[in-house]
Amino acid sequence: MAQTFQNASVLVTGGASGIGRAIAVAFASAGAQVAIADRQAEGGRAVAAQIEAGGGQALAITADVTNAGSVAEMVKTAAHAFGKLDVAVNNAGILGVPAPLHDADEELFDQVLNVNLRGLFLCMKYEIRHMLKQGGGRIVNVASLAGLVGFSGFAPYAASKHGALGLTKTAALEYAKSNIRVNAVCPSIIATPMTAGERIPPELVANYLKAHPMRRAGKPEEVASAALWLASDEASFVNGAALTVDGGAFAQ
Repeated sequence: MAQTFQNASVLVTGGASGIGRAIAVAFASAGAQVAIADRQAEGGRAVAAQIEAGGGQALAITADVTNAGSVAEMVKTAAHAFGKLDVAVNNAGILGVPAPLHDADEELFDQVLNVNLRGLFLCMKYEIRHMLKQGGGRIVNVASLAGLVGFSGFAPYAASKHGALGLTKTAALEYAKSNIRVNAVCPSIIATPMTAGERIPPELVANYLKAHPMRRAGKPEEVASAALWLASDEASFVNGAALTVDGGAFAQ
């Protein structure tokens, strides 16, 4: 069944490209008013313009998820623009540079955890504060298959995504009685700029796909569909879940 979010207010972090862009567009197509938050202001405005050109309502917000003040202002702006904050999708994240753990750069480790874990913590903190005031809401965190299993060559990323699932589960327990559901999607390799040779070596991607049950990378739209379902009323009894969107990779 197609998900409907008519008149719902949705905030998507990291919404300027890749999975975040697909999620923002999908919510808008389902009738939602969408705030696209990203450090890349131009990219965020482009997504907002795309949504508005299709007849939807969208707002671009320049935000840095590692900065508490920026995150607080991001949530305030999104909620004020649409009068409420029904759904927050925390997608902002970075991959880092491939290296075995003993050669991993310490500053890069801090950077990855600062964006992927501390940034997620800050987003959830201020989103939940607003949702408590308004009487409820739904949060979907974009984690990773690397939050469930190891990811050779990307120790900081795997550590951050394991932490993301810990935050997801803990928040789900803490706010279940407050009408706030918190879940996560865990994609495997998805065909986005992040995996198209920018960060992950092409040979690593090729080897992964060769061993993949479905022999292909996922599409951003497939992750978006899972995020919409988790945020919908059809998933009203789903809370604290880590939903894999991986073509069966985790089942191996």
